[in-house]
Amino acid sequence: MKIKNLLMLAVLSLVLFSCGTNGDEIPYMQNIDNLPASALAAVTAQAGDFGIKPGDLLQINVSSSNADAVRPFNKIQYIPTYGNGATGFSTMGDHSTVFYLVDDNGNIDFPVLGKLHITGMTKKSLEDYIASLIYPKYLTEKPEVECRIQNFRVFCLGDFNHTGVIQAQNGRLNLIEAIAMSGDLTLQGRRDNILLIRTDANGQRTIKRIDITNANFMTIPEFNLQQNDILYVEPNKYKKRSIWSLPPVYGAAVSIFGTAISVVNFVLLLSKK
Repeated sequence: MKIKNLLMLAVLSLVLFSCGTNGDEIPYMQNIDNLPASALAAVTAQAGDFGIKPGDLLQINVSSSNADAVRPFNKIQYIPTYGNGATGFSTMGDHSTVFYLVDDNGNIDFPVLGKLHITGMTKKSLEDYIASLIYPKYLTEKPEVECRIQNFRVFCLGDFNHTGVIQAQNGRLNLIEAIAMSGDLTLQGRRDNILLIRTDANGQRTIKRIDITNANFMTIPEFNLQQNDILYVEPNKYKKRSIWSLPPVYGAAVSIFGTAISVVNFVLLLSKK
């Protein structure tokens, strides 16, 4: 009996040991002290400098010291403000910005300038391009052009604490920010194999696997995310093992076999009496 108990204890210890982890795979950026400052600076300079794609929703504002001169180049919709019951007249009241949707061919319809093909341009190059079309042809002063992507979003799936869609209000997002906004990874999420799926301006998808336990991920181009990127965190082997189960057919067979063994033991016990 003692030998049987010892064997059961040994088996239980082996199972617990095989399911455990020493935690070495959990900390992020384990070699960050070894990263050169120049590599980090290069990635920082690229932040927000990504290509515009079909389906992007843009806010483009043109401004200068002469507000009346640039007004025709701003796409603004005026909201009627209706008078009181005595007059019944309506006036043009508050205004709201109308956004530009990049169509499937990569074009937008810009006031005065007409149809512009902008797919593949970066935000900065688009601002410079529009300014060059306006000045000096239409204005005697070079205008300031500001472009923002209004539907910049990233999809987070898998072993995040909060999965779903992240909306970046300022039109830029990096991998660390996306992880933080998703409530971090769960302890069971693989930090050495985060899957990034990206679609470029031509509709081509690329796949990149990122190891965030190694601080070098902060120096790769994919550190700065792009609109409509997909992040997937795979469960680690311990979580996979914890949810393992027999297929229904085998489970039924094991149950029947266990019942049969119980019946045999009961019969043998009765026979001894």
